[in-house]
Amino acid sequence: MTIKQTMSLSVFSWALAGCGSALTVLQDDADATRDLRKQKTYCQSIPRIYSGLAFDFCVLNAPPDPSGFLVPFVLLDLPLSGVVDTISLPYTVYRQVTDGNLGIYWRKGGY
Repeated sequence: MTIKQTMSLSVFSWALAGCGSALTVLQDDADATRDLRKQKTYCQSIPRIYSGLAFDFCVLNAPPDPSGFLVPFVLLDLPLSGVVDTISLPYTVYRQVTDGNLGIYWRKGGY
């Protein structure tokens, strides 16, 4: 394996590692809720504890993706999000106690 292939594989692996977790733990609340609204999920809020897994399940609980790419990606992301969510438990427990659930606010007239 060349260095270029190794770097490409590393970047791809990093991008997949806990994507739902990265979207909910590392972004601010407004960006995370915007991402969930963009998926047109039926979820109205998600807990901050294991928020990456909750994000993934909310994406699975959205209208079907016409491209067919999203479901396999989310299914691959579920175990990775579980690992990242477990590592970030001290922070997310604190945020859950302090701020409560991450609300997905609905605007009048739709998304």
